[in-house]
Amino acid sequence: MTALETLSDELEALVAKAAPGVIALELPRGSGTGVVLAPDGYVLTNAHVVARSRRVEVRFSDGASVGGEVVGRDPPTDLAVVRANRSGLTALPLADMAKVKVGQLVVAMGHPFGFERSVSVGVVSALERRLPGRDGQVLDGLLQTDAAINPGNSGGPLVNARGEVVGVATAMLPFAQGIGFAVPASTAAWVAALLTSQGEVRRRYLGIAARSEALAALLATEVGQGRGVRIVEIGRDTPAESAGLRQDDLVLSVDGKQVAGIDDLQRLMALASAAEVNVGVWRRGNRRDTKVRPLFQRPAA
Repeated sequence: MTALETLSDELEALVAKAAPGVIALELPRGSGTGVVLAPDGYVLTNAHVVARSRRVEVRFSDGASVGGEVVGRDPPTDLAVVRANRSGLTALPLADMAKVKVGQLVVAMGHPFGFERSVSVGVVSALERRLPGRDGQVLDGLLQTDAAINPGNSGGPLVNARGEVVGVATAMLPFAQGIGFAVPASTAAWVAALLTSQGEVRRRYLGIAARSEALAALLATEVGQGRGVRIVEIGRDTPAESAGLRQDDLVLSVDGKQVAGIDDLQRLMALASAAEVNVGVWRRGNRRDTKVRPLFQRPAA
């Protein structure tokens, strides 16, 4: 058997294994895709797929169709959780993003333009992409792929060679070829957990504009980590300004937990329970800790 035949057989087996964990969502205004999170009916999809809907129709790979209810939406990450009225489902595991590298093979699965159970193959083209989203939202930390993503793929998985979900398809560039985007599994994990347990993600904000940044080798050695979040702007009359954070500060930690990107910062701020958080920054060759009292944002509609 040739290497090409072996690859073909392995891809066929991968798709067959993952297919029960990929579902179709039917709504009055269109359709989308979802990923089974748990055997008891929890499904992950995009917030824009279920926008302004409470009830959806969920269709499985075996042809069965049941009703479902939207548990919660989080527009800033374009993620949502639906509870299907069915148990005993096949859940797809979320990948460890630390092991996801540019160039790795991925398979996109979904229902583009209503063509159910469509599959396309590509690679991870880039990590930590930033993309203007819907309703003025900016999506940070996205995974870029050249696997074909079209309307209807939204909410569907990008699956790696081990059958793990590395990302949830969220967007494509109109008129472009081979440029699609997915919310990484690391973001999906914590957002889905909060939506499932609380029905929403209550965010506390610092009042900064920032970007994820890979650090130069010398700086990475000095601070003890390879990535951080660079503050590019401080809002007026914000918690960050009141606490003394400054433009160009490099955020390295929140409450002692490492911040390697925007997703880490958002996650730690969302999960923090104390009134104050301790933000560790690098400024002009020195590390310093700053107490910040963040404020709650009003949930997006």
